Amino acid sequence: MNPDSTPGALQKQVSGSSFYAGMRVLPKAEREAMYAIYGFCRLVDDIADDERGNRAERAAALDVWRRDIASLYAGGDPGQAELVAKAVRRFGLKQEDFLAVIDGMAMDVARDIRWPPLVELDLYCDRVASAVGRLSVRVFGMDEAPGIDLAFHLGRALQLTNILRDLDEDAAIGRVYLPAEAIIAAGITFTTPVEVVGDPRIDLAARQVAAIAHGHYAKAHAILATRPRGHLLAPRLMEAVYAKVLARTEAIGWAPPRIRVKMSKPELLWTVVRLGLTR
Repeated sequence: MNPDSTPGALQKQVSGSSFYAGMRVLPKAEREAMYAIYGFCRLVDDIADDERGNRAERAAALDVWRRDIASLYAGGDPGQAELVAKAVRRFGLKQEDFLAVIDGMAMDVARDIRWPPLVELDLYCDRVASAVGRLSVRVFGMDEAPGIDLAFHLGRALQLTNILRDLDEDAAIGRVYLPAEAIIAAGITFTTPVEVVGDPRIDLAARQVAAIAHGHYAKAHAILATRPRGHLLAPRLMEAVYAKVLARTEAIGWAPPRIRVKMSKPELLWTVVRLGLTR
């Protein structure tokens, strides 16, 4: 096992984040399963974002993960997938969701994603975020229908928020995840990633994506408001925190120079307390 993906190392990596705040309130088995899922996601994401390796090497590294996941589910040697083996057995996690996450990372490896069509952006969000949600809701003990619906909407909402928050960081490595339709509607010509996100009119494109994210947040909130079965403090916290980050970013705007909005630790802790009192 990678020493950086042990339970202790993973806990240290996420300490102070909204993810950690939400996971630490889970029972021990569920908490450890979520750290394992996080560890898997972190490792395959590192492959996708490794600027030192060439694309063929990174694609091959993802293929090793595919083989290890397949071997785990076939009852063979799980290799590096041993990281999630216990969680898979205990919570019935689906192979297809792990493979979807890997497929999402492969999209970043195949090429630097720049202004994808909306349909491609939605597929990307499903793979790298909603698939993680589908794994997570099983750990949370949710029933199938509300769990899958929550993963669909909350995963997309969180990923779109990350995209809107990370415009400059993504452009610096040659990526622009904002959809082509929004950029064209803003009147921006496709040139280089840095030039595109540096255009003041990018604010118009970002607001179109923010509206889509708000729609997903609203649907996720409506699902959580029905109080479905399961350990729901974690997804409620993620929904509350990231929706607030999006709203604050929207109030500032996306015209450069941009300010990266963060939640302070006291505010995060207060959100945990508030949600704990109202669940």
